[in-house]
Amino acid sequence: MQQKITVAVLGTGIMGAAMARNLLKAGHGVRAWNRTRSRAEPLADDGAYVAGDPADAVRGADAVLTVLLDGPATLEAIRAAAPGLAAGTVWCQAATVGPQAQRELAGLAAEHGVHFVDSPVLGTRLPAEKGQLQVLAAGAQESRPVADRIFDAIGQKTFWLAEDGATGYASKLKLVVNAWVLTLINGATETFALAEGLGVRPEHLLDALDGTLIDSPYLRMKGKVIMDGAYYPPSFTVSGVLKDARLIARAGEEAGVHMDLTNAAAERLSRAEHDGHGDKDGAAAYLSGFRPTE
Repeated sequence: MQQKITVAVLGTGIMGAAMARNLLKAGHGVRAWNRTRSRAEPLADDGAYVAGDPADAVRGADAVLTVLLDGPATLEAIRAAAPGLAAGTVWCQAATVGPQAQRELAGLAAEHGVHFVDSPVLGTRLPAEKGQLQVLAAGAQESRPVADRIFDAIGQKTFWLAEDGATGYASKLKLVVNAWVLTLINGATETFALAEGLGVRPEHLLDALDGTLIDSPYLRMKGKVIMDGAYYPPSFTVSGVLKDARLIARAGEEAGVHMDLTNAAAERLSRAEHDGHGDKDGAAAYLSGFRPTE
């Protein structure tokens, strides 16, 4: 039987709250913090300690799990947590932050003698709630016994990569995966918008694809969201997808890769966010797929 640990979860949004609950279900202690405290407070009913600040959250914890929006938010939280952070603590960094921010985070961990694990996850709201995420992990060998207890609670599979966490390899792999996710989201929303524009019934589109090699479960899943107008609760918000699209575009450009599709997708998502759909499911990019009528 695995030893129970105490985990400080910094960031309790869609993903972080689900991870915290699965850690509690596995019998681990959770000390939760979120910038907007009201989003962390429901976790108290599940047995978590809700901290008033990051330093309080990490104090006495065996591990830290960061699930914040982006690199700057993560840097700010860990800097605030530093007074309560003990040397030797394992820090599992699960947010999608991009290579540049990841390098800064790894450097901050080294400053404080913390074992850094670059550990972005694959999956959205429902897999997170069910503890069925896939974890991409890179970190020093000594971090693994503690990190694996966290990953076993939040995910169904962990891919330990033969890289040190400081290299950012796991985060780079996550961006490559998300580039494909972005292609699927943009393709689905634009395809359904074209069907609407041409007067093609969406069920006829899906029937025509049925049984073919170009059919896609993801297209059907997002198509149902669009057809039902069920953009809440979101699996992955428009604003979240847009943030990742910009990270992917920047990383590709720095690597000398033309990111034509990603830049086009970012433009579409930016329009959707501007139109007020930022907190909706990414499929809501469909709503901004039409030219205004004169």
